[in-house]
Amino acid sequence: MKSEMTPRDRLLAAIDHQPTDRLPVDFWGVSEISKKLMDHLGVNDWFDFAKALNLDKPFGASAPLIKEGRSDMWNVTYQEIKLPGGEGVYYETDGHPLADYETIDEIEANYEWPTTDMFDYSGIKEQCVNIRNKGYAVEIGYISLTWFYTSIRGIEQMLYDFGGNSQLAEHILFRINEFASAHIRKMLEAADGLADITQITDDFGSQHGLLMSKAMIDRYVGKYYDSNIAMAREFNVRVFHHDDGAIMNLIPWICGKGINVLNPIQWHLPGWDLHKLKSEYGKDLCFHGGIDNQHVLPFGKPDEIRAEVRACIDALWTDKTGYILAPCHNVQANTPVENVLLMYEYAQEYSAKKAG
Repeated sequence: MKSEMTPRDRLLAAIDHQPTDRLPVDFWGVSEISKKLMDHLGVNDWFDFAKALNLDKPFGASAPLIKEGRSDMWNVTYQEIKLPGGEGVYYETDGHPLADYETIDEIEANYEWPTTDMFDYSGIKEQCVNIRNKGYAVEIGYISLTWFYTSIRGIEQMLYDFGGNSQLAEHILFRINEFASAHIRKMLEAADGLADITQITDDFGSQHGLLMSKAMIDRYVGKYYDSNIAMAREFNVRVFHHDDGAIMNLIPWICGKGINVLNPIQWHLPGWDLHKLKSEYGKDLCFHGGIDNQHVLPFGKPDEIRAEVRACIDALWTDKTGYILAPCHNVQANTPVENVLLMYEYAQEYSAKKAG
């Protein structure tokens, strides 16, 4: 086993199913809880934050949008929604630019698809060098075909399209992927060999099961997963796949596509079995997340948080690799700082005991 590993070394070793000096940990959180934690820790920089919590967090390098007059790459608009009690805010899509179009011709006549010339890739390598020099892994790129689709068209309309207007659905997905794939390629090229991880991801699950059948998932996005993962392999980067919800029965498909990391492991939802997940798929997948942020982290007592940590480590870290402990999505604004700190403190204490 290696000693004194850097966060990058530890993270990549876990993904590659190699020994690590300790259990790797990561953090995802909304801005409000992140600020509370930073204030508590006396830091104001993400690298200092990661160091203070001993995180093995990958840091992202990106290309800024330089196209004037565009709200984001897809030209989607959002409204700010205030949480009850003034805990914070979140942003809800309130304008889907393709929502009212019924034909391919209407879309092509009225919508400006994003292109790579809307972005400045010149600063990516410098960002990567800075991240690497601080000892962290570099994450570049995010492709989420169904998320992009719902952003520009709406989730209900996407499902209607998939179920009853396949020609239109396939055209929209082709156009989305045409840009997204080219955009990621440009970023990976600009990184000049310094990228470690890329996200090829979707949200196929709900709280109760899949949003659509496995056959429909494969029909509409399977070929794009194949080509985009093949592109990632060209640049020797690992593929991180975020997929919310009750998706246990989709895991064989995910493995078959060559995904390296599966997040967020919402194992309290129907169908999940952590021990089966590790025993049947743990040789192919590294698991990321697992600590419930819907109930346990915001509302749990200390013993419940410890029990959650033990359950994830006991099931997903049986071979002392292939697991990165983290919240199973963004920690929310109403979560006590003490609960987050306890999660990390106990994770290291308990995993050290398990390691012997």
